[in-house]
Amino acid sequence: MLIIDPRMVATGVNVSIKVAVNGYGTIGKRVADAVSAQKDMTLVGVAKVQPTFEAQLAVKKGYKLFVAGNGKREDFAAAGVHLSGTLEDLLREADVVIDCTPEKVGAVNKELYDKVGIRAIWQGGEKSTIAEHSFSAMANYATCVGAKRLRVVSCNTTGLARAGALLTQHYGVERWETTLIRRAADPGESKKGPINGILPTMKLPSHHGPDVQTVLPGLNITTAAVVVPTTLMHVHFNHVTLQRPPSGVGAVHSLLSGEPRFVLFAGTAGVEGTPQVMEWARDRGGSRSDVMENVLWENGIKLDGRELYFFQAIHQESIVVPENIDAVRAAFSLETDSLRSMALTNSSLGLTAGATRAPRPSG
Repeated sequence: MLIIDPRMVATGVNVSIKVAVNGYGTIGKRVADAVSAQKDMTLVGVAKVQPTFEAQLAVKKGYKLFVAGNGKREDFAAAGVHLSGTLEDLLREADVVIDCTPEKVGAVNKELYDKVGIRAIWQGGEKSTIAEHSFSAMANYATCVGAKRLRVVSCNTTGLARAGALLTQHYGVERWETTLIRRAADPGESKKGPINGILPTMKLPSHHGPDVQTVLPGLNITTAAVVVPTTLMHVHFNHVTLQRPPSGVGAVHSLLSGEPRFVLFAGTAGVEGTPQVMEWARDRGGSRSDVMENVLWENGIKLDGRELYFFQAIHQESIVVPENIDAVRAAFSLETDSLRSMALTNSSLGLTAGATRAPRPSG
């Protein structure tokens, strides 16, 4: 396994981390593409249990494919999908594995990762105890530098942590309350929805607040959630009591529009909600119409003294992708400064502050 000497990075020696992606579904295929776009990382392969269309497309992209879990080589052979070996073979070629398997499967995989002795990064579907630290690039990057086990927090937690880190840094947060309007299923899922109804999450408060506190331990946040019949995005309604009031709502607009991992739509943009957000994403031409940024609306932000109210939308299929890339850099100390890592990630993934935002208002 590769051991990075920080002096190598500091002196400009080229270092390329060999990354394995276990699980090539909604998150895994996006993470694999993002790894391939990095100059300091090399995708050595992806692992999948079944020879689905995603497995076939991975091979067409030139990704080395490995069989994972209880998958059978003969099934891949029958489907005409070439395998380069087993998951164990893949892990031996890599410096780190990013586990993108379904919820709770990652916990089962931990024993294998420990046996091989490979660094590992999990997703938010696993419990926080699986890793040394939960991870959010804008919230606790420095804490995670050099860690061998990291867990990138979930899509909703990532969105809340980004906003929480930004507002805490600039204004301080006294109290935060969020209602999450959650999508019922991803677009490609058929077993979870659609549902004909609105389902309150009866656990009050919901688990999202404590999860945010794994990366922002000082944030006084309470959350509740409902599930609605949509597949497009999640939406959060936030009420935040700030410690220091902004000079005006325009200052909040300027703060958000200056951050590459946020999109702020003007009232004149014709973006009423998530359908138009996804149409905008299709039109801007990014891969898979992904929206890796927190999405906010100028008209959906209100400031009353220290009381800040705002809506934000979260694209559950892609928002955690940049954080997975930053987590690799943090784990190997490729960048010890979060801003430098995020700048590299943002540039490689086309996240550029101001490029698609509304003009900054005065105030």
